[in-house]
Amino acid sequence: MLGFLSAGYEMAQAQSSTPVAPDNSGVNVRDRNPAAITAGEQPESKSDIALTRRIRKAIMADTALSLTAQNIKVISSGGSVTLRGPVKTAEEKAAIGKKAAAIAGADKVDNQLEIAGR
Repeated sequence: MLGFLSAGYEMAQAQSSTPVAPDNSGVNVRDRNPAAITAGEQPESKSDIALTRRIRKAIMADTALSLTAQNIKVISSGGSVTLRGPVKTAEEKAAIGKKAAAIAGADKVDNQLEIAGR
């Protein structure tokens, strides 16, 4: 019996020893560009924080969006908004872009969302 348990443990260890990379780790390379603003570099002005919060709240309230889409990056700086990250469909990209534009203004949104698998 002990040999059977030991063999089962060894098989489990072998199966879980291969790390699985997140599906957008290659995309994150672009954030290393010194000109690319990231969520961690968002200015701490009250107006930018409030803008990001309002857009994030609108995204989270939309239950039609996938969890992937709800976890995109929203970065506000000087009243302008950048949207980054993967979404599952073109419809999700458009829906998030519309929400951000309705809150920040159409000319203030840079929609860099990427459709997963494309």
